[in-house]
Amino acid sequence: QVQLVESGGGLVQAGGSLRLSCAASGGIFRVNAMGWYRQAPGKQRELVASTTSGGSTNYADSVKGRFTISRDIAKNTVYLQMNSLKPEDTAVYYCNAVVVTPLPLGYWGQGTQVTVSS
Repeated sequence: QVQLVESGGGLVQAGGSLRLSCAASGGIFRVNAMGWYRQAPGKQRELVASTTSGGSTNYADSVKGRFTISRDIAKNTVYLQMNSLKPEDTAVYYCNAVVVTPLPLGYWGQGTQVTVSS
């Protein structure tokens, strides 16, 4: 059974940095795209950043230049380095992955809270 386990959230002051990690495990043939989404209270879940198995990346305009997504294909792990954090980055961050088992299906992590104080 596929699981996505996230870590690295927490409380940080504005201007600070955090690094999120998400590891996929369990009956995996291959992991295709991986990404990070976030959901703030009262708002819809939104894409923060994503990366394909070929290395292409995509970022929300609000995080370009501050966040960097990367992955370790051998470890089925994706990272999100978040720098110059702002209070508006406060949200629950969710990892998403398209996992081939052998059918390609989308999976979500349990979410990790990121709180940025002003």
